[in-house]
Amino acid sequence: MQNLLNTLYITVPDAYLHLENDTVRVDIDHEKKLQVPLHHLSGIVCFGHTLVSPILMHRLAEDGKSLVMLDATGRFKARLEGAVSGNILLRQAQFRLADDPHRTLDIARACIAGKLKNSRHVLMRGARDAKDTGEQEELTRAAKNLAASLRGLANVTSLDQLRGIEGEAAAQYFKCFNLLIRADHRVDFNFDGRTRRPPRDRVNALLSFLYSVLMNDCRSALEIVGLDPQLGYLHVVRPGRAALALDLMEEFRALVADRLALTLINRGQLRANDFVEREGGAVSLKDDARRAVIVAYQERKQESFAHPLLTNNVALGMLPVLQARLLARAIRGELDGYLPYLVK
Repeated sequence: MQNLLNTLYITVPDAYLHLENDTVRVDIDHEKKLQVPLHHLSGIVCFGHTLVSPILMHRLAEDGKSLVMLDATGRFKARLEGAVSGNILLRQAQFRLADDPHRTLDIARACIAGKLKNSRHVLMRGARDAKDTGEQEELTRAAKNLAASLRGLANVTSLDQLRGIEGEAAAQYFKCFNLLIRADHRVDFNFDGRTRRPPRDRVNALLSFLYSVLMNDCRSALEIVGLDPQLGYLHVVRPGRAALALDLMEEFRALVADRLALTLINRGQLRANDFVEREGGAVSLKDDARRAVIVAYQERKQESFAHPLLTNNVALGMLPVLQARLLARAIRGELDGYLPYLVK
């Protein structure tokens, strides 16, 4: 049995959250809109201007449930959590490993290997579905380039070299990402490369939003197993940056965020009028569209996937926690190395 607790996402502006007995009550304009038992939740994520009662904040902290505040576009603002949990010996091992350049490189290499393999899977799937021969060939060629990058990882001797390969592979991947969008949707969802802070088109706005939500899930997974999300091995460590969560997230970008974005666009579940262009050229999702994306994301997390180390399929929402546990075992030296999740 899988203990897949839900995250409560609040996307309505000016919602008020407060504790009522052992439930979280959500009021909008002084009217109750939702009531959820606390024991069903792993945490709460609020977008934009949300009011949260101090009593509820204290209860969430006591129960070890996180409260995350994001701005309307999904950019991280703050996180409230209780006392640090987990095994101090594991965190000591995590910090010691950061001083070992060889082991650090091995874990970072595994993270990138997972990203490239899963990104290649998305391209190959797109090539199979492509109706235009030229587009099929371009996607196949890009998939082969990613395969070459994967082979090149074995010869990497430094983190800078590894990041260089990852950067080149990402450029190849996003160069043909537009071809994964159905031809009849490309006028409204034209993608001409990755832009962020701020996203400059609808596809980038959707990807950035999904990456923010996914990153929060990866951070929570690391905290569940007792690792410090701030100390990563691939991403540069800097104050306020959850570097290890970004490391763990790499193998899930294509599998979770990119594929969901493509599904929402290609099935017509999102349309041009679901986005707004703000002053300065930044593009973001409208409130109703954000809610639709969150619902689709939660449904996606319920889908079952095979895991090479388990006999039974596992819900996608549990994969970050399982991978965080594997990462913890690798850090403790119980495994020869970290094994990223590779989609089949």
